[in-house]
Amino acid sequence: MLSADELERYARHIVLREVGGPGQQALKEASVLVVGAGGLGAPALMYLAAAGVGTLGVVDDDVVSLSNLQRQIIHTTPDIGRRKVDTAAERIFALNPHVDFAAHATYLNADNALALIGGYDLVLDGSDNFATRYLVSDACFLAARPLITAALGTFDATLTTIRGHERNEQGEFNPTYRCLFPEAPPPGTVPACAEAGVMGALAGVLGSMMALEAIREIVGFGEGLIGRLLMLDARTMRVETLRYQRDPQNILNGDGLTITDLSGHR
Repeated sequence: MLSADELERYARHIVLREVGGPGQQALKEASVLVVGAGGLGAPALMYLAAAGVGTLGVVDDDVVSLSNLQRQIIHTTPDIGRRKVDTAAERIFALNPHVDFAAHATYLNADNALALIGGYDLVLDGSDNFATRYLVSDACFLAARPLITAALGTFDATLTTIRGHERNEQGEFNPTYRCLFPEAPPPGTVPACAEAGVMGALAGVLGSMMALEAIREIVGFGEGLIGRLLMLDARTMRVETLRYQRDPQNILNGDGLTITDLSGHR
């Protein structure tokens, strides 16, 4: 049940017909794991905490650096050199003490991914490399957990929701991340953030959209992004969605299923 303090805190949610008391209670009972407390994870964590998600976890083994602060708004200048999960925990508790926070100060890998992801209802991937995105996607499929995954370019961004472990109304599996991106780009073809740069406010926009998509998934309103890739161009302020389908040849839930564990990520 929601306390009197929570009823006042979330009043602007509760008056929404699409949320109401039952939706806010669902948020309180939900648990969400955010991969990365960086450009995308920082705003996502803040808005999920403000929304009243009952349990938030973040996995990140990095420390705060000065160059992070242009976009990673959950950290501040005095936090430089500290673990990102620790500064995130302090900021979230200061924002909403009703949220339980779990700090996983570790590098996500094939040995711990299933255990970490399996402990939560929903996963948000804000990582900045294809290896981690494929690992998180595969682990979410094997652990039967929905995934909201996003990626930033310099002035562009993408967002989608993946429930590849579930079937649609036609009885077919939903598409996976591997249906959208069968293979990672060749090494060196996609420059890292430090080399190419990134518009800081764009990270805030996309991280907030990740939080919004998570809230919609938990409460259950609107049309989710399953099978739809949202694309944002900050140069023109244009937002488009591209529909994509399950690829029967994908190696995760395709007709010739080959991935049954995470050993290929070691």
